[in-house]
Amino acid sequence: MSGHGHGHGGHGHGCGCQAEHEPAERGLEYGLYQRIDIEKLQCLNESRDGDGKLVFKPWDKRTDREKFVESDADEELLFNIPFTGSVKLKGIIIAGEDDDSHPAEMRLYKNIPHMSFDDTGREPEQAFRLNRDPFAELEYPAKIARFSNVEHLSIHLSRNFGAESTRVYYIGLRGEFTEAHRHEVTICNYESAANPADHKVDTITPQTHFIS
Repeated sequence: MSGHGHGHGGHGHGCGCQAEHEPAERGLEYGLYQRIDIEKLQCLNESRDGDGKLVFKPWDKRTDREKFVESDADEELLFNIPFTGSVKLKGIIIAGEDDDSHPAEMRLYKNIPHMSFDDTGREPEQAFRLNRDPFAELEYPAKIARFSNVEHLSIHLSRNFGAESTRVYYIGLRGEFTEAHRHEVTICNYESAANPADHKVDTITPQTHFIS
């Protein structure tokens, strides 16, 4: 499972709507990987622990073949991606090998921390049929109305083009980032019998408002 050493020089102009942008500008647009709480990122069914974190990398490394994640027991991969603030997601790029190990379907879920494969039966916020994209040129546009306040993103790669395992080299996230605001709770000093549940508001993510 060693990486292929042949690095292809991607052009960064695969999407027609982005063709007027210089590669450096697109690199700035795809800077959301810097806003991921990478230590808490999870990749379920990865063949080697920690490899799922390696595919969230700088734009100029998107065609690098040295770092990748490969699925283990079957073709599925599930990424749980916590951000350090709030994200308005606008687009995703998924780059794999130019063969049957490339992901063929992607399902997106938002604000479901610690999602498991058991949770993937629910309706996703958005789903895509993927094309083989070894040079990280194809962007899949997110429905901004559904992804305007994302603190946690889950990406389920549910199947590939027929191989026993799935391989991913790069996942690029484009969008806008807003710093998290920490609101101090001051009235707790005056409560006579505090309920511990009342003091967890900063860590609870709403999970009830799903758009079908």
